[in-house]
Amino acid sequence: MSAERPILPPVRLHTEAELARDALAAPLLARAVRLARWAGPDTRVGAGGELVDAQLPAAAEHLGLAADEDGAAEASEAWRLAVDTGLVEVEDPATEPGADEEDFADDVEGTVTAGENLALLTGGSPQDVLSIWLDGLEAAHADATAPVFDDFADLVGEDGSIDFDALDWDPETEAEFLDGVLGNLYLLTVGEGAGDEAVPLPALAASMIVPDDMGEPTDDILEQVSDAMMRLDDQFRVLEPIGIVEYRPVDEALLAEEGEESVPPADDDDVTRYGMVKLTPLGIYGIRARMLDAGVDAPAIGDLADKGADVLLGGIAYYPEAAARGEIELWLARHGADGAAGELLDAARGEDPQAPLRRLHCQQALALVGADAEPAVRAVLGDPELGGLARVWLAERGAADVPPPSEAMIFWLAIDTIAAQLEADGDLDELQGLVEGLSGQHSGFFDEAWRVDHPATADVLEAMGRLHSDKKQAKDARKAAFKARSRGGSGS
Repeated sequence: MSAERPILPPVRLHTEAELARDALAAPLLARAVRLARWAGPDTRVGAGGELVDAQLPAAAEHLGLAADEDGAAEASEAWRLAVDTGLVEVEDPATEPGADEEDFADDVEGTVTAGENLALLTGGSPQDVLSIWLDGLEAAHADATAPVFDDFADLVGEDGSIDFDALDWDPETEAEFLDGVLGNLYLLTVGEGAGDEAVPLPALAASMIVPDDMGEPTDDILEQVSDAMMRLDDQFRVLEPIGIVEYRPVDEALLAEEGEESVPPADDDDVTRYGMVKLTPLGIYGIRARMLDAGVDAPAIGDLADKGADVLLGGIAYYPEAAARGEIELWLARHGADGAAGELLDAARGEDPQAPLRRLHCQQALALVGADAEPAVRAVLGDPELGGLARVWLAERGAADVPPPSEAMIFWLAIDTIAAQLEADGDLDELQGLVEGLSGQHSGFFDEAWRVDHPATADVLEAMGRLHSDKKQAKDARKAAFKARSRGGSGS
């Protein structure tokens, strides 16, 4: 039942049905679908599956795009996505039985048929749609990190491989940089206290470049941030059509002309002109999916709904209060009130460092169970670890016939309560108020507290000595901590 602090805060995702609708509405996927339905036996494609140049005007017209280079480029991009996501299948004649490779030139054309995934987008489940969309996200990510070059032929070696050194481009480095940016944007979007506001592009670029311990950025750092901004501007323009971000590009009037130095804005009033980006709900889903594939712990509210109470209480140990409540509500909805209280109370027992937090969250969960929890709560009134919790819960509900706690139970519960807050790294002001409130309720608190048979007694008393604003009380707490450690078997 041990718990680890999650690297990322838990996120509340939209439902799969909502996300699937968003995926189908993503401009790039929607265009890919339209082209896949438009394509037929007469559609001409190259050996690599790309639409031939002569076919692009018709494709652009079908999509309602401008009859110019930009329209052709957007049509080509949508077609590539249709191929990459299996909406169309392209068969190279050179691979057909009886074909002789020498009979085919480099510009040989393939044949097009509808892909299996095309039917899944309309007849499949939301999970099917999202799976296809995730393939599209991978393709868009690859396009966003691809190099920009003028003459591709000059970069291809005799063996057909690309000379990356000539590009001054490292595909792994580029992908890692973009993933880092998207990870930071994810954290800024789902973190506790995060708002629904777009993030300035300079701030996002600086989060990847400027060291945390740096004061005033140097000119070299500012230049790196500026270069990163321009790179991200290009990349977010590529990623926006797949639906993961809402992006306001850099104002082209601000782009430095050739030979001039471009620097991030110093005036907050101008920051929106340097690009603003915001993850969409679909983007949150997609970036989280990529992080999970990479082995990153990126929890979502609802992950624990089908688990046991021990996994629930351990999993939410370090969740923010609102996220923990949301996870508990989903767990109770899945498990039902019948028997839930007993399972939660059993999972709350223990002497490990996270046990006080489990008991704290158990009490919160029991409050959501309501009156159905009372029989199970009364059953643990005599339990040394749960008896205090049970009395508090019953008293808060105004229950009758609640036996008064013994003095030993009162002190044990006080130590356990503070231990839970210390383990959770709660707000210092709130923690100080809790410390002073508990010690102030009992005359001679520290004369007795050091005797409490709780694994965290010495650590809690030391913390009380650091936090208490009354110098005498703080000194008494430190003395009590020393006595607790001298007893042995308490604290670390």
